[in-house]
Amino acid sequence: MALTDPKKLEGWLPPHSLEWYKQLSEVVGDYRYSWNSKLAEPNGESIFDQEVMQMVQGKKVLDVGCGHGEYTIQCGKLAQEIVGFDVTEAFIQTAVNNKLNNVSFVLGNTKNSLPFEDNEFDCVYIRKGPTSAYPHLKRVTKDSGTILGLHPGDEMNKELPFLFPNLFKATTKTPILNQLQDRLKNSHFTSYTIQTISTKEYLESPIDVLKLRCFGQHPSIYEQLKEKDLQTITTIFNENATAEGLPITFSRYIVRAIV
Repeated sequence: MALTDPKKLEGWLPPHSLEWYKQLSEVVGDYRYSWNSKLAEPNGESIFDQEVMQMVQGKKVLDVGCGHGEYTIQCGKLAQEIVGFDVTEAFIQTAVNNKLNNVSFVLGNTKNSLPFEDNEFDCVYIRKGPTSAYPHLKRVTKDSGTILGLHPGDEMNKELPFLFPNLFKATTKTPILNQLQDRLKNSHFTSYTIQTISTKEYLESPIDVLKLRCFGQHPSIYEQLKEKDLQTITTIFNENATAEGLPITFSRYIVRAIV
């Protein structure tokens, strides 16, 4: 039985579009993954987080794409001062309601430059935020300042389109990496590197396959897919899962740059 292509359902929004972020903020209230899984350690996110926590100590920091501010506030416990920047108004409002004294939040779009002074920040990080910020970071970061970025890898979840055709679509070539390289090339940093780190993520149940696919979508999308396809998804899941869950690739790009 063929699985449903969710993009053909009424109300589907392109993931990571402005409309998608707005809906996620209104329906869920924060940027937090809804599926249950286990990550093999170390992985791209844990390595990035460790480097960020070391970088921000005692510094004035910019967090680009801060979402609802949970990570910004966590870094604020180590930084001298930190500013979170995001395009989604409801996320910024949630962040402001929970902030520390040395943490502030600014609403804006990285495609329209950054509303900060020249050389304002000692360092910057982008944790799964917009790559469109990179060309603007040289201006707002002090000379020799450090920039760290974490972005989804092109091989992320590469098994899912083959296990669940139609429900997931295969990615051809490396569009994320190509865009990242273009943005960094146009940023005129003194130096930069892009590291690919791939490990395993284990989805805990068939429901988590659906939750991953429907992340950020209206609940009606999830309910339609659950009604139509859960039985087939369960069969495929059980045929391919290990004792730890369904293994899929967890891939991240880590950017390390010097202004």
